[in-house]
Amino acid sequence: MSEQTFDLVIRGQRILTTAGIAAREVGVRDGVIVAIEPLGNGLNGREVIELADDETLLPGLVDTHVHVNEPGRTEWEGFASATRAAAAGGVTTIIDMPLNSIPPTTNVDGLKLKREVAEDQAFVDVGFWGGAIPGNKADLRPLHDEGVFGFKCFLLHSGVDEFPHLDADEMEEDMRELKSFDSLMIVHAEDSHAIDHAPHPGGDQYATFLASRPRGAENKAIAEVIERARWTGARAHILHLSSSDALPMIATAKRDGVRLTVETCPHYLTLMAEEIPNGATAYKCCPPIREASNRELLWKGLEDGTIDCIVSDHSPSTLDLKDLENGDFAVAWGGVSSLQLGLSLIWTEARHRGIPLEQVVSWMAKKPAELARLQNKGQLALGYDADFSVFAPDEAFVVDVSKLKHKNPITPYDGKALSGVVRKTFLRGKAVDGRTPGGKLIRRGGV
Repeated sequence: MSEQTFDLVIRGQRILTTAGIAAREVGVRDGVIVAIEPLGNGLNGREVIELADDETLLPGLVDTHVHVNEPGRTEWEGFASATRAAAAGGVTTIIDMPLNSIPPTTNVDGLKLKREVAEDQAFVDVGFWGGAIPGNKADLRPLHDEGVFGFKCFLLHSGVDEFPHLDADEMEEDMRELKSFDSLMIVHAEDSHAIDHAPHPGGDQYATFLASRPRGAENKAIAEVIERARWTGARAHILHLSSSDALPMIATAKRDGVRLTVETCPHYLTLMAEEIPNGATAYKCCPPIREASNRELLWKGLEDGTIDCIVSDHSPSTLDLKDLENGDFAVAWGGVSSLQLGLSLIWTEARHRGIPLEQVVSWMAKKPAELARLQNKGQLALGYDADFSVFAPDEAFVVDVSKLKHKNPITPYDGKALSGVVRKTFLRGKAVDGRTPGGKLIRRGGV
């Protein structure tokens, strides 16, 4: 085989490299990008793909916030369905959250069980977060050594009893432990005392539910995370930011050198409280979708770099757990299913705001990869995994929940018109067909 023949060559007018969108040819060998040359250089490939004029080649997205729920609650989701949905949305790497599966990923045995289950049914690459709960401090280092990407904790009830929450002092103690091996604490930051004092969420009125999870609960918990990260020197990450009030203190903490990163999610950037119908529990998530004015400030926080990345927080459940008959926001499971739609959702909103596709991909691929310290993911660059999506940014479609790949047919986006269609996804240079699982289980520091 000649040195100059590649396993795969993709040519196109619009290839999103680290230098922006340009006319390029990309050469792949052994699943890795080994050549990026000007279009017309005629790279030789055993397989050659010419992009259509309306297609852009993007690096595969990295979604560091996915609840796969298998084993134990596989009727909610599972590795096969979740990773099929991911691939259909141009996501080539997911990192699975440690809870909603039974057992949760709070010790090495739980992690091993999850890996065994995931092993032969992943269509994209899958990594795992560990969990920090009361009493498992001795499990944190062994989980880290087994390759988890960091540790998730809650500062209030997690929604499932087998994953109890930490109080702020326990979180600080665990942060000191994580600092000793430079791991990351990722935090669901809502303050339980503030929520205890808020109105009760019962009934089908969205406004009542929103009042039950006030911004103050988020702001108070985020302030706690910032100070504990400041005192310990540990790396901390705020999950699913929904309160724009917290942006100034986050910006200040970053300026002070606190090792803090922040994510938000498509539902906080594309939906708004004013438009959520009463009883529409598909929209229920915690922290909640807030007002339009809040949404605008979250976009500003992304643009000025206060918020680092956008990930799905795909948290599905069975239809009955969404209490669709009564639409009671107190009873319904809190979680939005959006894994397959993130790129189109954010691109649709971003283009109205004059934000370029390169920036969207940075928020959804490069930055989440950096958060998880994945050195070979999230960019279309030499030496990186040949994880791509072929994206048609100008093609429109209407979301049809019955055609989505995740397991339970519910999403607040059903019937929404969006821009941008993922036509094909490649994992390490091979097209993902949804039939033959080719994903690998990845761990911190390597496969």
